[in-house]
Amino acid sequence: MSNDARDTADDPVARHTRSVRDLEQGIEQDFGRNLSYGEYLDLHKVLDAQHPRAVPPRHDELLFIIQHQTSELWLKLMLHELSSARELVRSDDLQPALKRIARVKHIQHTLAEQWSVLATLTPSEYAQFRSFLATGSGFQSWQYRAVEFSLGNKNPDMLRVFEHDRRVHDDLERLLHEPSLYDEVLRWLARRGHPVPQEVLDRDVTQPYEAHEGVVDVFAAVYEDPAHHWVEYHVAEDLVDVEDNFQVWRFRHLRTVERIIGSKRGTGGSSGVPFLRRALDLTFFPELYDVRARVQDVTADGYHGGDGS
Repeated sequence: MSNDARDTADDPVARHTRSVRDLEQGIEQDFGRNLSYGEYLDLHKVLDAQHPRAVPPRHDELLFIIQHQTSELWLKLMLHELSSARELVRSDDLQPALKRIARVKHIQHTLAEQWSVLATLTPSEYAQFRSFLATGSGFQSWQYRAVEFSLGNKNPDMLRVFEHDRRVHDDLERLLHEPSLYDEVLRWLARRGHPVPQEVLDRDVTQPYEAHEGVVDVFAAVYEDPAHHWVEYHVAEDLVDVEDNFQVWRFRHLRTVERIIGSKRGTGGSSGVPFLRRALDLTFFPELYDVRARVQDVTADGYHGGDGS
């Protein structure tokens, strides 16, 4: 160490100045003529979009609002990625489609972790502003419903919840009539020569997907020889990741709600925790779980073992 460096390290005044940063030469300062960070992100609108309603004001209501607003922003990005992934699978462009799905998985992790912030809200704190939500409920999140439609959990009856908003209703109705990501994957498998049953390919995509044994057979062939069907194997496991992440999100949601309101009914009229618990039984890609009981023991070189029977 040089004498100058040693002197600086020993001088408390010099050490203190290390926490001060001068404005670097070249940094743009005249934002009257150029686009600024805040303008690019439209931050005035974003940061002015929180309107607590409790009277008198309650400190913890801002947490509740920001938690749900940020979740909706992540859902918007998830829909953006899922829509692109569906289009790419439809055009047999799998590599960028898998990139989109990978990003969806990271978004899901972020959404699940956000519940830990809301879980700091105690029942007493929530009770101070809960009545000001009136009939507002997360059940009415149209973007959440759009994500479920995009992944294959179709339910035409859900459209009635959004009849008051024609734009949202029309967007959801369009998604209801479009093939889901899973529908597109099954059609892609068929184009690659896999014997996906024709009745599955021609199904009414406005209805909830129902498991088909013929699709289990297709995935069994993929899983029993992953080296030969590596791309299909990769796609299948990515979809399983998406489903697992979704279930983790649902479970964290349930536990957070149970922690804050217990057995109370939801503000939108649902049964609350029992309603959320039933959602844990839903699945987007049933054959990808059914196939696990069908896969034989396989060694690294693709040799199929047996149990001696």
